Amino acid sequence: MPATRDTTAAVIVAAGRGVRAGGDRPKQWQMLGGVPVLARAVAAFADFARVVVVLHPDDMAAGVAALGGRVTLVAGGASRAESVRNALAVLEGAGLSHVLIHDGARPLVPHAVIERVLGALDPGLAAAPALPVTDALWRGEGGQVAGPVARDGLFRAQTPQGFALTAILAAHRAHPGAAADDVEVARTAGIAVAIVAGAEENIKITWPDDLARAERLLGQDMDVRLGNGYDVHAFCAGDHVTLCGVRVPHDCGLLGHSDADVAMHALTDAIYGALAEGDIGRHFPPSDPQWKGAASEIFLAHAAGRAAARGYRVANADVTIVCEMPKIGPHAGAMQAELARIIGVGADRVSIKATTSERLGFTGRKEGIAALATATLVKG
Repeated sequence: MPATRDTTAAVIVAAGRGVRAGGDRPKQWQMLGGVPVLARAVAAFADFARVVVVLHPDDMAAGVAALGGRVTLVAGGASRAESVRNALAVLEGAGLSHVLIHDGARPLVPHAVIERVLGALDPGLAAAPALPVTDALWRGEGGQVAGPVARDGLFRAQTPQGFALTAILAAHRAHPGAAADDVEVARTAGIAVAIVAGAEENIKITWPDDLARAERLLGQDMDVRLGNGYDVHAFCAGDHVTLCGVRVPHDCGLLGHSDADVAMHALTDAIYGALAEGDIGRHFPPSDPQWKGAASEIFLAHAAGRAAARGYRVANADVTIVCEMPKIGPHAGAMQAELARIIGVGADRVSIKATTSERLGFTGRKEGIAALATATLVKG
């Protein structure tokens, strides 16, 4: 079965303490461009079928706060190999064919590298990105050069490393002990691993200078996109409306193929628009019966995942709801929190506003609700 995001899980390993990077916290929790290193690594895999993040037991509360319900959190073990085994065990029997295993300390993995690994998994079982060694290599003894080392055929290994799920799980369970990475585990089990091109920007945060270099790389790749969304739904019989994922009591419902969450639809279209990827109808056609009555969270999470997969984060989202009734103010805080949860940002990056149309037009006649939204996406 070919590897796709719909059939592949991502395991992000971040259970280490990372003391060599300095600072007052483990490297995966240090801030990079205002976002934790780990959160950036996780965001690159947001649209995968399942994302499992392996954390130190002491970091579980921080993981819930930073990553929320978007991922499955698993406690790590005494070694990297044990941490990966714990994550793979959670995926056993989940109906997924492949898994990509990535270092939580690699926050800038490019979309193209992930695509190359997935593509190489189609004909084979395993693939990993790497860069050929180009610098001269020496052996050192006592602080002096002891002799050259041939660099022919040498590569610098990177992640994510991709495998057939059942094969790598069996390999980890059979592995006798610690391993430098999952390729070592796979090869010990006789699994062939293809090399695909890595990327220089796919750096691993190990030393204090690495974090500074990552900050510079972020600054070089600044790309800001703006998208707008607009949606309208008519009132119908009912006892509530759903707005921004929040059930609001009302003497009418909203008419629509899904749950008719007009505000969330507008924001979803704003994100798709910023990506130049059309609108909800392109991704979730109303002619498809599987979306009948669907929760609009599915659409918004997909849009946010598409942004993350292309290397963008949502910098802010601004939603305006236009209606005479119901009153939005009492529910605005809950709406703000729910949208922030779904798109994976802080609530301070989401704005909910409401206005009337001064009794003009269809909203003024209380025939329905309109919503407008703007989303800003920033690459890096």
